[in-house]
Amino acid sequence: MRQTAVKIENLSVYYGQTPAIIDASFDVEEGEFLGIIGPNGGGKTTLLKAILGLTPISSGTIEIYGKKISKNRKLIGYVPQIAAMDKRFPISVLEVVLTGRLNQGLSPFFKFQSKDKESAYEALKKVGIEHLANRQISELSGGEFQRMLIARALTVNPKMLILDEPTASVDAASKEQIYNLLGELNKEMTIILVTHDLMTVTSQVNKLVCLNEKLVYDGKPELTEKIVTSLYGCSVDLLVPDASHKALDFHKEVKQFDCCNN
Repeated sequence: MRQTAVKIENLSVYYGQTPAIIDASFDVEEGEFLGIIGPNGGGKTTLLKAILGLTPISSGTIEIYGKKISKNRKLIGYVPQIAAMDKRFPISVLEVVLTGRLNQGLSPFFKFQSKDKESAYEALKKVGIEHLANRQISELSGGEFQRMLIARALTVNPKMLILDEPTASVDAASKEQIYNLLGELNKEMTIILVTHDLMTVTSQVNKLVCLNEKLVYDGKPELTEKIVTSLYGCSVDLLVPDASHKALDFHKEVKQFDCCNN
């Protein structure tokens, strides 16, 4: 029997009087590849930050491998949104990846040890960009930049990898490469992925959570018209390029919805 990697029970998170998440409960089993989807402002990023212990919980509980977040936070590697980083900052790929080895931040006369550099190079190899180690981050493509962030998260040898919109700023070819990479990493670790990419994510993950403040759906990576309507509160345009695609079992062709996902 697999161990539960994340257990969330009756989770609510408020920013002042404004609810971000209301009474959500679900589990993530060890080795799962979980996709989380929902509208902007639906609580997806808040959920990730709550799991990471970066956002205070208003009520409910979160356990990481059976313990409080503070006890097992070191087991998690985190990949933030690309938009959260300034690509103009004068720093090399290797230097960024090395920051993943920092526990308490920089201190006077701090110096990375040889084991830190070995871990950073190993992570770069794992994501396939070791040849870019000395390149400035401003010279990277969107896909290369995202791989660098994944490498940084891997330097701590995590049991679980959490990613926030990893394919939001990359082209189609890079998106496919990132999903392929995550598929390989999933053989070694649990993965939790937040995305707006409805059409691709359902063919990649083995579990899906739909969140719009409240938990709308938790189960197999299949969407129905009812789930989509409940999730977004309006309708969206969905294109099914292949009748065998898992994303939308409720039709086999292009289906038009009048509203959009705002």
